[in-house]
Amino acid sequence: MGVFLGISLLVFTLAVGLVDVALAKEGAHSEQKTKRKLPLDEFIRLASARDTEFELILIDELVLKYQKGLRLPAADLILSVKQEYETFISQGRQSPQTTVGLSRLFPFSGTNISLSYGVGASLSSADKISEAALTITQPIARNAFGRSTRLLDKIVGMEIDVVRHQIAEAYEDYLAAISVAYHTWYEDDQNLRIGRSSYNENRKLLDNMRKRQKEKIALPIDVNKIKLQVLAKKQTLVELEFDYDNSLEVIKRIIRYKSDQTLVPVRPSSPTKLDKPFKKLFASFSGSSRTFRILKKLEKTSTLEVAREADDLLPSIDLVVGYEVRGNEYRIGNSDNVAFAGISMVWPLPNQVARAEHAVSKIAADKTRLNTENTYYKLYTQLINLHQQIEREAILIKLANEQVGLAREVVKDEKENYTLGRATLNDFILAVNALDTKRFSSVFHTAQHNKLLVEWLRLTDRLIKQKEVLPSVGN
Repeated sequence: MGVFLGISLLVFTLAVGLVDVALAKEGAHSEQKTKRKLPLDEFIRLASARDTEFELILIDELVLKYQKGLRLPAADLILSVKQEYETFISQGRQSPQTTVGLSRLFPFSGTNISLSYGVGASLSSADKISEAALTITQPIARNAFGRSTRLLDKIVGMEIDVVRHQIAEAYEDYLAAISVAYHTWYEDDQNLRIGRSSYNENRKLLDNMRKRQKEKIALPIDVNKIKLQVLAKKQTLVELEFDYDNSLEVIKRIIRYKSDQTLVPVRPSSPTKLDKPFKKLFASFSGSSRTFRILKKLEKTSTLEVAREADDLLPSIDLVVGYEVRGNEYRIGNSDNVAFAGISMVWPLPNQVARAEHAVSKIAADKTRLNTENTYYKLYTQLINLHQQIEREAILIKLANEQVGLAREVVKDEKENYTLGRATLNDFILAVNALDTKRFSSVFHTAQHNKLLVEWLRLTDRLIKQKEVLPSVGN
């Protein structure tokens, strides 16, 4: 009977143990199911797909293909029809008059070709008279052979290129902003983990101190000191939770997140490495970057604007050649054929507006040139200061990590010394707080280093490539 009872108790104990293990596994699995890890690359992909701010950036690309159609002279085939009804009062008769015309401008040569046909009553009799004409007009001074239009075409083309670059710049600014938001989220996550760990460790210390008080080993003042320590850690934890919740809400807004799963950041890799001297990095940037390509295009555009305004100073002189057929009735019977050539000129004197516009365009060109030069030195200063900040943060990360390692050893030794009575509780508390400070410092400098690297990539146009943005516009 005793043997049977012992076996029964053993089986029951094993069963309870298995149930506890199963419940623990189920709880861990359930907790894992409620969390979703979100790496930086997936976060950026989701933001690009869902964030309407990104869509707002790209929508400017949609209007670019219409810019030349809006700015250049139209090459449309123009049909004109005119119908009149004439009354010859002194002759007591009436007659309709019809005119049909077809014309087209060839913008890049400046040539205008027109065909016309008209039929109506003669002034001296009731007979119908008709005529057909072909006229060719060619400018030879202002916009000579389409020169001004070709300049405008180049200007508009460069302006479109600049806008494309600016769209890429805007997306790069957007990408930098959301990348920094992710690094801040990860920083707040690490700080929260440190805060929770520190709070839990100090609670364990308080429980141990109360136990020591019951055993008459610790004094009430020691218990109160640890209580203050726990309350301070709790206060820090509340602040860290607030910061983390704010960062998490920013992440959710960016990716339009609606799931009940808790998002968890994944440690991001370093955005880049600056493995060359600053002068070489800046020389590469100034020689081939998108920013300096934009500046060069703006300078070229302003030069073309000056040339176009200078063209407008010329008089409007057109060569006109044509051929006319005049006759009777609708079929132009008994026709007379006339070929003609001539010249027409319009020249406003003293051409005040055109002269003013030309002078203003020259001033604008000088302003653009000076702006390019100023931008060069401004970017040089920004980047060299940023480069120094990045190098400084790298040194501070190394120092902070070394300090964390040493602080852990100090806490370990102070705990042992306090247990053996060789150190005061104050010494141990100072060591614990110093460790927390060094851990927070390590997290801060690591995040700051990554954020500065993101800013470096943004300023040097290396955060994205233009082809990664613009092809998606047409989708």
